[in-house]
Amino acid sequence: MPLSIPGAVVCAGNMVYDVLVRPVDNVEWDTTTWVESVEPNLGGNGASTATALGVLGVPARLMAWAGRDAFGDFLLARLAAAGVDTGHVVRCEAATATTIALVNGGGRRAFLHRPGASAVAFPAPVGLADETIGPATHLHVANPYGVPNLRRHAAALLADARAAGMTTSLDTGWDSRGEWMSVLAPCLDRLDALFANEAEALHLTGAANYTDAGRRLREAGPGAVVLKLGGAGCAVFTAEEEFVEPAFDVTAIDTTGAGDCFVAGFLAALHHGEGWRGAARFANAVGALNVQCLGATSGLRGYQETLDWAKTAPRR
Repeated sequence: MPLSIPGAVVCAGNMVYDVLVRPVDNVEWDTTTWVESVEPNLGGNGASTATALGVLGVPARLMAWAGRDAFGDFLLARLAAAGVDTGHVVRCEAATATTIALVNGGGRRAFLHRPGASAVAFPAPVGLADETIGPATHLHVANPYGVPNLRRHAAALLADARAAGMTTSLDTGWDSRGEWMSVLAPCLDRLDALFANEAEALHLTGAANYTDAGRRLREAGPGAVVLKLGGAGCAVFTAEEEFVEPAFDVTAIDTTGAGDCFVAGFLAALHHGEGWRGAARFANAVGALNVQCLGATSGLRGYQETLDWAKTAPRR
């Protein structure tokens, strides 16, 4: 059965002040490289997913940490403009997490990242079974690998959400520490949906291809596994079916945030009553629109406008 998300979605993860520099095809030390654009943007898996949900018309709340600085003010203003409830964003003395993203002419990226507030965020498990979180029906954990303390507390957070009657999902992200399954394994049987990209799924399982990886992950506990395949679309694995939904045929300018927007699109479609196939198609459309613009969430459109675009857009 498709996952039902009738109410608000709580996103737990990081928020990052992104500076996007484009195009940067080569960097030479002791010289000056001229570029076309240097733009501040909202970033971070938690903030990007919550923002995308807000733009798509889904009530969203963000649980994250930011510094008491201008970068944090900027991010909170962007989130509020998208309709995201930021009442559970903690301001702290550490600097707001910041990333300088170098984007080349083909849309590939290299990141320079200062963890800042993300390094001290979520020092203890967060309770969801009380009234402070407000009415919500779904918890989404956005990249526990990107927030050191979420590596330890993600499973407890998911268990608490289940105890509060919420459905759950998690988007893995990339594990720069190489801990992979030791972090994820305790979470798997507490998930209604698991999201990962192809490379992440292969690292998590040791499988030779994404099909075997998706099946292994699904058999480990989640109700469904959704693998992001980039230009090839996405693959969905449930107890009832497995399928690949082809991508839309677009030219990528910047893939920053595409995975987070894809996940938000998938959850938004489920919120609107779509089944797995409809959610996969809509999520592909959200991701396709976003990669055509510079910035983690700059290409987003409203729910109905995205549906209308997807009706006529060519697919691969």
